[in-house]
Amino acid sequence: MRVQDFARAWSIADRDLSALRVSGPAKHEGPRHLQKIWRGEDLTDRTVLVRCYHGLGDTLQFARFLPALAAIAREVVVWCQPSLCGLIGRIPGVGRTLPLHDGVPDVAFDVDVEIMELGHALRAGADDVLMRRPYLAPAGEQVLLPELDALAIGLVWRVGNWDKRRELPSSLVRTLAIPGVVAFSLQPDVPAAEIAEIGASDVSAPDIEVLANMLRALDVVITVDTMMAHLAGALGCETWIMLHAECDWRWPAAGRRTYWYPQARLFRQDRQGDWCGVVAEVREALRTRVAAISPERRIRAEDPDRAVRASASPAPAAGAASGSPDESRPAASARPNP
Repeated sequence: MRVQDFARAWSIADRDLSALRVSGPAKHEGPRHLQKIWRGEDLTDRTVLVRCYHGLGDTLQFARFLPALAAIAREVVVWCQPSLCGLIGRIPGVGRTLPLHDGVPDVAFDVDVEIMELGHALRAGADDVLMRRPYLAPAGEQVLLPELDALAIGLVWRVGNWDKRRELPSSLVRTLAIPGVVAFSLQPDVPAAEIAEIGASDVSAPDIEVLANMLRALDVVITVDTMMAHLAGALGCETWIMLHAECDWRWPAAGRRTYWYPQARLFRQDRQGDWCGVVAEVREALRTRVAAISPERRIRAEDPDRAVRASASPAPAAGAASGSPDESRPAASARPNP
């Protein structure tokens, strides 16, 4: 799957599934994240329960297969993390979503499958995997950021307990707050002092729908390999993902792009544990983006006081060019490139 050889991937998965059916445990035994749910059952014209037993990012990444499942199933019911029920429920073809809990699902179904097994169960090819358009649509109001005439970036640098190699020191994050950039922290559950230290404003939100709308208002989301990368990617946001040297299988072993999220750009360590080079590359990419902003916008971004003085100056003569911005904007409208 890493190199897009899906036929070979499913061939290997078929072999493992055959062995599992002969000598493996029952499908619902053991820790959920280790359970193999789909055992080769036909999904056609059946009520299919999709279980989401892994992380939030895994659910978001593999939710792209739900419309293809709906095309052959009678009904698709997704038993997913409560915070994702709204986003997942609006994916075309999903009939119902149920909040995941520790018990058994209170719904009748014919066959079940774990969401990360959908690629194999559907025998997905490159055309099925490639993301041609955003497949998540958050509810609620569109977020409007103040018109600062700067590049609005969202930052995520910490991860959960699984694989701390993905985490970035906040001391390096601080170096991304360069002139011409306005930084926003999307990082949940960190002290206010740490956010202030990196020069960011806290816009994190426990509600994923609210968070999704915030991501769409930013120019660039800069994140380590965590749920935020998948949420931003699935929304079609421009997303820069910082990867450690031995990154997860879902990211390519080399290169800047990933077929999972065409708007994403990858920045990776040259050697394990060295984030300095990664951050230096990201900083240089930010300088390039800031340089693409018009000179007038750059002046206002780098010297807000001068912007205030300019706004107090006499109005230009009739017919003169005016670069006055609107009072507020969706930040996406000022993106230098698509």
